[in-house]
Amino acid sequence: MYRNYNLLFLLLLPLFAMPQTQKRLRDYGISPGVLPTGKLNSITDVNGVKVGHTTLIKNDSVNTGVTAILPHSGNIFQQKVPAAIYVGNGFGKLAGITQVNELGNLETPIILTNTLSVSTAMSAVIKYTLNQKGNEKVQSVNAVVGETNDGYLNDIRGMHVTEKDVWNAIKNATENNIAEGNIGAGTGTVCFGFKGGIGTSSRMLPKSLGGYTVGVLVQTNFGGVLEIDGLPVGKLLNKFSFKDQITKHADGSCMVVVATDAPLDHRNLYRLAKRAFLGIAKSGGIASNGSGDYIIAFSTATGLQVPYDDQHKLLEEELLGNDGTSPLFLAAIEATEEAIWNSLFAAQTMTGINGHTVESLPVEKVVELWKKANKNSVHPDIK
Repeated sequence: MYRNYNLLFLLLLPLFAMPQTQKRLRDYGISPGVLPTGKLNSITDVNGVKVGHTTLIKNDSVNTGVTAILPHSGNIFQQKVPAAIYVGNGFGKLAGITQVNELGNLETPIILTNTLSVSTAMSAVIKYTLNQKGNEKVQSVNAVVGETNDGYLNDIRGMHVTEKDVWNAIKNATENNIAEGNIGAGTGTVCFGFKGGIGTSSRMLPKSLGGYTVGVLVQTNFGGVLEIDGLPVGKLLNKFSFKDQITKHADGSCMVVVATDAPLDHRNLYRLAKRAFLGIAKSGGIASNGSGDYIIAFSTATGLQVPYDDQHKLLEEELLGNDGTSPLFLAAIEATEEAIWNSLFAAQTMTGINGHTVESLPVEKVVELWKKANKNSVHPDIK
């Protein structure tokens, strides 16, 4: 999985990917939103969804990687899932978007990486798909690959991500992966002027509202004025876009992947994705001119998978009505903003190419400020 690394890095590698030791937002007593989380508070709380990472760190100049999200463990090309993609701001290189929105389904794993590695990841996903049993006669593959630009900390022009790195991320994907921060596609990212990364969260609706689960994974690399659970962190820490050298620009990108087991078709998944974009806004993101902000939403609901060989067949689907989507919209917003905050809480200070250093969020200070502001607050949840 990792190549050409010196002995020191190999010894330190476990420190970069140990989710059981990572502290997340809720570990500090901050419980945003009103909906309960899933068991893992992760996109993998949606049944069948898997996440895998390949992390590349070498000599302070290479800080990048790959993150793979699989909607199910089978042959995704043969059993496609309903999907939709919403563009918050289109300064990005998201491969596969037009076919997803034209046909309304997803036929490959979703891959996240850096900007200049999109073509490599596409090639890897295409080869992966063509080599799967049952795909021997396939001649067209719509690889879905998203990106953010990690060039401030990573030698992005070196194009260090390989096809093997993508295959390993897919191969190593599991249903219990909640690793966050400096890992996978989030290894070299910057968010609100602090070290960004991968973050994830989930929400579960009570049975009275359908009992569905919504999970979100983010790759954070964008700017604005950070807010955490209503606390104006960026202002209080005097660190926000256009303020200083590191935060003088708000450009970057945010990739958001939303999974749900609710029976939604392309139309309502598109609406769900739109609401997830509000989660970026509620965290303080401003979708700047140079920020590629994309939300990919898909459903794993039983009975909605679209078989590859569906010619001349009538597909029967049971879909959630429009009136039932509003609780899911709330869930997507809450899970997105918490996933963003988790990416910041888990990330560690990093020094990258050209000596650039990005400090991690001063978590203890933020928690102190939050507790002071919420000393007498009550946070009831929906049961």
